[in-house]
Amino acid sequence: MLLCLDVGNTNIVLGIFKDDKMLNHWRMRTERDMTSDEFGILINNLFIPAQLEISSISDVIISCVVPTLLSSLKEFCLLHFNQEPMIVGPGIKTGLPIEYDNPKEVGADRIVNAVAAYQKYRTGLIVVDFGTATTFDYISYEGIYEGGAIAPGIIISAEALFQKASKLPRVEIFDKPKTVIAKETISSINSGLVYGYAGLVDGIVNRIKKEIGSDLTVIATGGLAPLIKSEAKSIDYIEEFLTLDGLKIIFTLNSHK
Repeated sequence: MLLCLDVGNTNIVLGIFKDDKMLNHWRMRTERDMTSDEFGILINNLFIPAQLEISSISDVIISCVVPTLLSSLKEFCLLHFNQEPMIVGPGIKTGLPIEYDNPKEVGADRIVNAVAAYQKYRTGLIVVDFGTATTFDYISYEGIYEGGAIAPGIIISAEALFQKASKLPRVEIFDKPKTVIAKETISSINSGLVYGYAGLVDGIVNRIKKEIGSDLTVIATGGLAPLIKSEAKSIDYIEEFLTLDGLKIIFTLNSHK
């Protein structure tokens, strides 16, 4: 079985694949100082209720944008699987040409998302990922990663309001506000964030389409994608497991088994 790890700045998403089928998946908070032993304990504890054995993992692939965790993850893999994990980065085959001034600057998660989206849709695409940052990635009709845009994520924006505006409370974003014109502070913040980001998505997507001079299919992923899709007019489809699917595809491309 294949263990896929997508290590982001806010969350780590894990998925277990047997052949082409995902058996299970988990999302946990990113802790930047986790040790290899802590990873082992955590993953064992996730596997037990899922009736999975850590010894059944034959391969591991990792996409990581938190460099401080890579050494712990490699040590964890050596300790439990007696092998180095496959790391998404320079030199790995993706099947997707990268037309970026410095390809090494592109986050691994953005490339993995692009690979999975193009593999499934085989058309011109914009991939919107609602993570720590909200990223917009354009993939051409020919399957070339052409670049995109990066904006602060919704959670970062909410946290910035709490930290920088003395009288504003910290808010949790779960549901769509009932009205745009809110009558109390927490609802006002939720309204600004949800409707504001819906407008942000529509604005950037429409500008990309205008710049390209062509219509494009828009795919959204990330935990808040369903909430924003309910208000953004430009999102066509949600792919909840886009990054995990991309990791599975990239592993297959680079596996010599």
